[in-house]
Amino acid sequence: MLTFSRTAALINQMVQDQVIPGASYALIDGAEWHTNQVGVAQIKPTIKPLWPDAMYDLASVTKVVGTTTVAMQLMQNGQLEIDRPVHDYLPTLQSTTITVRNLMTHTSGLSGYIPNRNALSADALLAAIQQLPISERNRNHRVVYTDLGLIIMGQVIERILGAAIQPIITERVLQPLGLAHTSFQPQLAQTVPTTYSMKTGLLRGIVHDPKARVLGEHCGSAGLFASVTDLVRFSQLMLGQIDVPAVLSQATIASLYQDWTPNQHLRRSFGWNLWHRSDETLPVIFHTGYTGTLLMLDRQRQRGLVFLSNRVHPVANNSVFLPARRRLIAAWLADTVTN
Repeated sequence: MLTFSRTAALINQMVQDQVIPGASYALIDGAEWHTNQVGVAQIKPTIKPLWPDAMYDLASVTKVVGTTTVAMQLMQNGQLEIDRPVHDYLPTLQSTTITVRNLMTHTSGLSGYIPNRNALSADALLAAIQQLPISERNRNHRVVYTDLGLIIMGQVIERILGAAIQPIITERVLQPLGLAHTSFQPQLAQTVPTTYSMKTGLLRGIVHDPKARVLGEHCGSAGLFASVTDLVRFSQLMLGQIDVPAVLSQATIASLYQDWTPNQHLRRSFGWNLWHRSDETLPVIFHTGYTGTLLMLDRQRQRGLVFLSNRVHPVANNSVFLPARRRLIAAWLADTVTN
C-alpha cells in the first residue's frame, strides 16, 4: 500500500490551518485501501467529534455518483441517445438544439438568471430552467460548468423511467451497490452538519444547495449524503475492481475515461471532469462538491482518493478552501506518480 504522504500531510495541514473543521478520507491503491479521520465534525454551536461512517453532504458529487450513472445505464440499454436533441425527450424544453451530449459535458450553452429562484416552487423552478436562453456561440465549443445541465438531465431520466430522479438513483445505483450509508434522506444523527448561524441554527441532514432544497426528489445535481466507505465501493466499481452489471457494464465504465465533448478537446467526460497527464493513455476522472467533497480516480494506476469535508461549516464564505483543494489535488497526483 502506498503511503500517499503528501496527500495525508496536506489534509492534516488543512485542519491545522482551520481551512476545514475536519475530514474523512480514503486512499485506494489497487486492491488495498485505508480510511482516516482528522479534525472534528462541528465547531458551532459546540464541538463534536467525527465518527466512523459519518455521512457528508456530497453536493455536486451527486452528479457523478447518481445522475450520470443512471444516464449511462440508459445509454448502454439504448433508451437514451448521445446526440439526440433533448427536446425529443423533454418537449417542454425551449431549446431544440441542445443534445444529451451537451448536457452531460457542460457544453450546452445554457445560461441566465432566474429571479427569486429560491422562493419558487419545484414546478416553477423546473419550468424556469427549461426556458433559459442558450448561447449558440458557447454550445459545442466551450465548457461552462453549471448545475442546470444535470438538473435537466434528471428531468429527461424522469420522463424515460416515469419516476422522480432521486428514487431512481436509490433503486438503480445505491441499492445494487449495497451502499447502506448513502441516502437522499439520511437520519440526522448520521450526518455531519454544514452551515450554522444564530438566526437559522445548525443545518444538518438537509441538503445545503438551495436549488436542491426547492426541487426535492426531482433534483439530479445535488442531494446525496454518503460515508467515505460507501464511496470507496463506488470508486472500486469505477476503477473496474468490482463487477456489478446491474449498475454498469465494464465497457460502459471504461468509456467514461475519455473526452466526450463535441470536439473531443475540452477535457470533459459524461458528468466527470478529466485530468490529462501527457505521458499516460487514460486521464484521471474527478469531480468536486461545493460543500468540500472530492472524488479522484486513476484507472490506469488503479488508485483513488475519496475526500469528504464540510468546509461550509460554520459558514459557506470560505475563500481559503479552493486554493487548498487545488494543492490537495496536486499532492495526490504527485503521490500516485512518485510512490
